[in-house]
Amino acid sequence: MTAVQHRMIETNGISMHVAEQGEGPAVLLCHGFPESWYSWRHQLRALAEAGFRAIAPDMRGYGQTDAPPEIDRYSMFHLVGDMVGLLDALGLERAAIVGHDWGAPVAWHAALLRPDRFRGVAGLSVPFRPRLAGGGPPTARMPRRDDAVFYQLYFQDPGVAEADLGRDVRRSLLTLFGIQFQRNAQGGEVGMVPLDRGMIGSAPAQPGRPPWLGEDDIAFYTAEFQRNGFRGPLNWYRNIDRNWELLAPFAGAQIACPALYVAGDQDLVVHFPGMDQIIANLSQSVPRLTRTVMLPGCGHWTQQERVPEVNAALIAFLRGLEA
Repeated sequence: MTAVQHRMIETNGISMHVAEQGEGPAVLLCHGFPESWYSWRHQLRALAEAGFRAIAPDMRGYGQTDAPPEIDRYSMFHLVGDMVGLLDALGLERAAIVGHDWGAPVAWHAALLRPDRFRGVAGLSVPFRPRLAGGGPPTARMPRRDDAVFYQLYFQDPGVAEADLGRDVRRSLLTLFGIQFQRNAQGGEVGMVPLDRGMIGSAPAQPGRPPWLGEDDIAFYTAEFQRNGFRGPLNWYRNIDRNWELLAPFAGAQIACPALYVAGDQDLVVHFPGMDQIIANLSQSVPRLTRTVMLPGCGHWTQQERVPEVNAALIAFLRGLEA
């Protein structure tokens, strides 16, 4: 079997780095924050050995892919457009698409907006979230106090989180990769950042390395973010309200293709307020949901933490598409 191959392609007005392995039906693997194609290192080989062509890009703003400086060039339409353009660049009519963390909304919306190009979708950690018509934009509904704000609000002001995360990249990444579900001692909120100390300043001085993350792995991630910084990845968060506005025409639309959802029960995301109901009612928006897998003891970094279980679930789902 061939090793992982790397190439640069042109898609949707940017140059994108792609890692791929294997031959057969195509599967796009969309990573999240703060990662890269490398977060799928355990899946590329497994999918290739199972008879699939696994394709893992550095998403817009990450790794060797272009990172436009303008905030408004990271909307959901740009991100889905990148994936459609990637298929075009590789000469592929259709593919299955898999996403983790921020890559999951990209995968879900790719399946929603372009069912002619994406024949199956799997979301890891983040379920499909139907657009809420009432209540105003998403940031208006996020928790905040005088002394702390929800982390996605903390990411909104350009320059603030970049400075915090970029001060010591290795420590920042170890802090983020070490996060599991825990409630703030004051008030019970999940994912709050103290305003006086910031995200990394409030974390342990010497965060440990999670058991699923080798020294070579953290060295790779650190080098990527030391080279490029965090502005591009953080710009994804700065389009949350813009996405809510742009996606208004698709409120109430359902994802028509077969789907899979996988998460860990210690994942911070599944404990956000209201997420339990979104997960429980996922089949209302995704009527061809084939399976929901909740991995006991697993945190947020699903495909890196639980390699055998995630690989088995993905391969079974993808083989079901072929059948």
